[in-house]
Amino acid sequence: MDIARTPSTPDGNPYLADAAPEPKAPPEIRREDYAPFPWLIPATRLEFELGLETTRVTATLEIERNPDADRSPTIRLNGDGLSLVELHCDEEPCTGHMMDGDDLIVTLEGDNHVLRIVTEIDPGANSQLMGLYASNGMLCTQCEAEGFRRITFFPDRPDVLSVYTVRMDAPEEQFPVLLSNGNRTGTGKDKGGMHWAVWHDPWPKPSYLFALVAGDLVAREDCFTTMSGKDVDLAIWVRKDDLPRTAHAMESLKRSMTWDEETFGREYDLDVFNIVAVGDFNMGAMENKGLNVFNTKYVLADEETATDGDFDAIEGVIGHEYFHNWSGNRITCRDWFQLSLKEGFTVLRDQLFSQDMHSEAVKRIEDVRVLRSVQFPEDSGPLAHPIRPDSYREISNFYTSTIYNKGAEVIRMMRSMAGPERFRKGTDLYFERHDGEAATCEDFVRAIEEGAELDLDHFRLWYSQAGTPRVKVALTHEGDTASLALSQEVPPTPGQSEKRPMPIPLRIALFDRATGKSEGEELVMLDSAETTLRFDGFAEKPVLSINRGFTAPVRIEREIVREDLAFLARNDDDPFARSEAMQDLVVGHLLEAADGSPAEGASEAIAGALGEILKDDAIDDLMRGELMMLPGVTYLMDQVLLADPGRIFAAREALKADLGTRLEKELEALHERASAVPFSHDPEAKGARKVGTMALTYLAASDPQRAADLAAAQYDSADNMTDRQGALMVLSGIDSAARSDRLLDFYDRFEGNALVIDKWFSLQASSLHPDVIEHVKTLADHPDFTLRNPNRARSLYMAFTGTPQGFHAASGEGYRMIADLILELDPINAQTAARFVPALGRWRRIEEGRAALMREQLQRIADAPKLSRDTYEQVTRSLG
Repeated sequence: MDIARTPSTPDGNPYLADAAPEPKAPPEIRREDYAPFPWLIPATRLEFELGLETTRVTATLEIERNPDADRSPTIRLNGDGLSLVELHCDEEPCTGHMMDGDDLIVTLEGDNHVLRIVTEIDPGANSQLMGLYASNGMLCTQCEAEGFRRITFFPDRPDVLSVYTVRMDAPEEQFPVLLSNGNRTGTGKDKGGMHWAVWHDPWPKPSYLFALVAGDLVAREDCFTTMSGKDVDLAIWVRKDDLPRTAHAMESLKRSMTWDEETFGREYDLDVFNIVAVGDFNMGAMENKGLNVFNTKYVLADEETATDGDFDAIEGVIGHEYFHNWSGNRITCRDWFQLSLKEGFTVLRDQLFSQDMHSEAVKRIEDVRVLRSVQFPEDSGPLAHPIRPDSYREISNFYTSTIYNKGAEVIRMMRSMAGPERFRKGTDLYFERHDGEAATCEDFVRAIEEGAELDLDHFRLWYSQAGTPRVKVALTHEGDTASLALSQEVPPTPGQSEKRPMPIPLRIALFDRATGKSEGEELVMLDSAETTLRFDGFAEKPVLSINRGFTAPVRIEREIVREDLAFLARNDDDPFARSEAMQDLVVGHLLEAADGSPAEGASEAIAGALGEILKDDAIDDLMRGELMMLPGVTYLMDQVLLADPGRIFAAREALKADLGTRLEKELEALHERASAVPFSHDPEAKGARKVGTMALTYLAASDPQRAADLAAAQYDSADNMTDRQGALMVLSGIDSAARSDRLLDFYDRFEGNALVIDKWFSLQASSLHPDVIEHVKTLADHPDFTLRNPNRARSLYMAFTGTPQGFHAASGEGYRMIADLILELDPINAQTAARFVPALGRWRRIEEGRAALMREQLQRIADAPKLSRDTYEQVTRSLG
């Protein structure tokens, strides 16, 4: 795969109203305990009588004993808050049943049965947005990971595959469009304004891929012809006013379908493919078979309301969910421990797709930035886990960057070792061997191993060991030989104190100092604790470029002089490595400056390297914008054992101001040049918009009022959201009249457009303004703010957690604000609430004073009664 306040006591704390027992830890689920389900369900028929307040669900399950499982006298059907109305077995009322918590246990004596189960649910009251719920008058579902049990009683696990037939009956005026998985096989009208539709999905699927949507929607329609000549009807369903903003999503879908055929040989397998955009959604999107349900954020776009980044994200997420048709749907997970089987592989597929559609180099840098800012801290904190976990208590907490992003990097390493052609042979074998099955990560690795002819026995450690390997690098020179000493250490993580060396592929190149050239790169393997490689033919010590293209998700630790980093920042022919050299140059200086001991001449060297980047005509503006970016505060904090966010933030801002002053003329000229480029979606225009705003950020640090004037002018003349939002981002951090005027204009211009107003909240909550805490408090009381919509809650508070001067305020007020949010949000939407906990959970890596304040807030959350399983697990693991 993404509010009306809770009634509370006079002091605003809903948890003080009623005393309750301490929350009980949810049971631990262990991978080693997996056993096949004792029953098969070849066919499932669902009949829905739809209503916003009451929906009746009749489930008819054809069941038979599983010959590969232990025989059981009962069948456990998972439920969650369901009201059981009727239960029949083989057309007779069933008396041999009991409830075990929320689950229904039915006693069955024979080998084949038909169960008929009638339940009633209230979609309108479902604020958790799991199962069947209401969203602004429409009905939709979200069933991954365990939402189907909120619809009807069923063995809600991914290895129970069934063929679904779905009938929906609903008032036609209220729900004119009725959609489900598969192909529509019938429609009709009944008396009293009712109508119905029947959908049949011929491909067996697990319950988490079930989907239903009913509402007043319109569609952008198109058609795609597959490589075998089959015509597929495409439709993107939205509310009427949103239809004009779906063209980009449709084009992205067709590009995805073409790319998957050409690159992986995967052809679509139904007559129709539907996408529905939903305003209330916990995740980004969901790959339900033939009926993808999307957060509106990843469907709706036009130049007036969406940035270049939004357009790219929509294309990537559309591709991701479509690619799941094979890597997730046709081959699904045996159990939730195998989640990276589908998510890691599909993230790699969407990354490769986006690389092919745009700039491969820029996309790679962007993907690594996300990995380092989110997954690396996760891997070094209390929530660290392998990409194939050994246990969990609440599966929704394992939809993590480790599963998705690190999982993709692990599979990318296999591709790097095999090469694209041999890797394709491995994936072909995987799809052929496991089509229609619930598979495991081991099944995937074995297919790549055999198809690509690789020995991956040692490589399997990447699936079982948590933590980011640290690779120490030392280059020496004697005579005409350069010697490269490599060693590795995998740090201890919760539950894994001892680690084995990992196989680490590294692309390297050695550059001649005189010519600035290398003789090409090679792939070397570090597959032991340490090794030394020798390279002949170097009259003087070369300059090493290592982990080019970020071949492996590791931390490189090396002693390298500032002059060599500046050399690589100017000369490296690998775009990622060039960006890395610039980042390393800056990181070294900022950490020294934050520690109070900046090296003499460091800022001059950085300014010199950046000046070369600004005037290098061989670099396009998209790459120039990447090279201009300073490392984020979160990444910088992750480079030290105990970070002081205040000092790191101050050092970063001081460097920005220094660079803005030293390069003022060049930056103003760059902004002026960029502003003159007419709007288009081509790379040159996108790059111009990118560097124009980057120039403003430096000027804002060195001369805020001058930058405010330039930003206000950019805002006023903008004919697209990218320039307008970039200008407002800069203005949001400056205390000026232009700030207030443009924020008000932005709100008035886009009032009623939920996605753009989300931007308005985020821009203020993530700003560098010293009063950001007070701004967030004021915004939380804004009439447009609600905790019941995950996008809106994240737009304010998740943005705020990234502010070092706000969230990490020395007073601890930022920590208290997020803890208050978690306690208020948890009973409304537990999944969304739990995702805010990791920001507080990194207290072990923060200096002592702030760490104590963070831990205090975690303990306050843990002590609250009635916590959800999601939040309880995250908090207790964070506390340790």
